[in-house]
Amino acid sequence: MTDSNANMPDAKGYFGEYGGQIIPPQLIDIMNDINDAYDKVSQTAGFQDELQELNADYVGRPSPVYFAKRLSEKVGGARIFLKREDLNHTGAHKINHCIGEALLAKYMGKTKVIAETGAGQHGVALATACALVGIDCEIHMGEVDIAKEHPNVTKMKILGCKLVPVSRGTRTLKDAVDSAFEAYLEDPVNYIYAIGSVVGPHPFPKIVRDFQSIVGKEAREQFLAKENKLPDVLIACVGGGSNAIGLFTAFLDDAEVKMIGVEPAGKGLDTPDHAATLTLGTKGALHGFECYNIQDKEGNPLPVYSIASGLDYPGVGPQHCYLKDIKRVNYEAVDDKACLDAFIKLSRLEGIIPALESAHAVAHAMKIAKTMSKEETILVNLSGRGDKDADFVADYLSL
Repeated sequence: MTDSNANMPDAKGYFGEYGGQIIPPQLIDIMNDINDAYDKVSQTAGFQDELQELNADYVGRPSPVYFAKRLSEKVGGARIFLKREDLNHTGAHKINHCIGEALLAKYMGKTKVIAETGAGQHGVALATACALVGIDCEIHMGEVDIAKEHPNVTKMKILGCKLVPVSRGTRTLKDAVDSAFEAYLEDPVNYIYAIGSVVGPHPFPKIVRDFQSIVGKEAREQFLAKENKLPDVLIACVGGGSNAIGLFTAFLDDAEVKMIGVEPAGKGLDTPDHAATLTLGTKGALHGFECYNIQDKEGNPLPVYSIASGLDYPGVGPQHCYLKDIKRVNYEAVDDKACLDAFIKLSRLEGIIPALESAHAVAHAMKIAKTMSKEETILVNLSGRGDKDADFVADYLSL
């Protein structure tokens, strides 16, 4: 990494002025125990060997880098490549950190893993990983998302996890996080909270980033082998920010590589129906850490919206906040209409049905590709497949 990103987070979990442990004093020791266990266990040969074997033989890594030839020809300009995280077991990048978190829980002797999920990809991946290592799993999910993402709900039940519907507030991701964390606090000694993104109190943003960094490490090597150069632009969608930081981390030292995180503009940035936290948010505390978030004048998080359930979170990972401030990553916003257009175009031109979350990144790639030359390249992190969204989109568009 660049000097400004090296050794981050610091000992207190901060990326610049973002992150930390904004939690009750009695929880700080527990979080520090998790951090110490992670730092110790994750460096052992046994853990690394088991993780590497599972990534190769269970998850199906490395995921390929694919040139989207027909999409590129249709759009014009730069060539668009996809890092195919949609081809992982369970259909998204979420399995990368869920395998790591489940292994960590096993090595620490925990009896239950508790987590939240929005679109259900994290829930499915964690239920899968817990079934694999033989540990109980409890997933909290908003009722709105349960109705919208029924295929993932069914998978979680089949995998044997306890699914807890959340009926409070907006009944979406933010409320699921609140509910899951409360359940975790009932027995933090025997339970472990496996957060689904690079958010939450330290050490979770670090742990999830580290497990997701395999995406960028693979992509960098693959792209150099394929093109004999690095991509000109990296693009990934950003809700909490795990798939984006997973791609970006390996390229932070490469000043010539431009990076763009794409947030949901929802029904428009001039409406309250968006989740563009880096674009329109202000600094504050949320879910145990400091970050940009969508909040009222008293600092309370406001309801947010995205057509993609995995992106409707009022905060964002602290490292993304830092990367925005130092201008290493640019953050843009894509609305529902452009997202759906990209969803259909990628499906019909390449035979790849993307997750609605990932379609935000594809939409921005389509937008900027036409302003670039044919010699230039864009690499999009296709973070998940759209099985979970197919019925919703078909109904929404009356297909």
